[in-house]
Amino acid sequence: MKKSLHEIPSTPLQAGEGASMQMLISPEVAPHFAMRKFVLKKDGHMPFHTNTVEHEQYVLKGKARVQMGDESFIAVKDDIIFVPAGVPHSYHVIGDEDYEFLCLVPNKDDTIEMVPTGSISGC
Repeated sequence: MKKSLHEIPSTPLQAGEGASMQMLISPEVAPHFAMRKFVLKKDGHMPFHTNTVEHEQYVLKGKARVQMGDESFIAVKDDIIFVPAGVPHSYHVIGDEDYEFLCLVPNKDDTIEMVPTGSISGC
């Protein structure tokens, strides 16, 4: 299978602001993992949430403050991030360019739950 990134539609996300996702390799195509590309526009964010599956991420462009549980760090191009299943995480774009990353997840049922920021210490 070969596709061009430009052939794949981008879907706005319900949660957050200025966030969208492209399903690059779907669970219907690959038996074990799905590959997705996320874009958070300048000044965009994705709120605290948990997933029941792990995430493996590779930052393509931009800069964001990532909150994972009690830890907060700045992610930039070429950073690699591992988000364990069940760990609350969020993203806030910093600077003047979009934040883009690839996200690989196992092809398992994934329940997403929003987490109130007050329930994470240090927030």
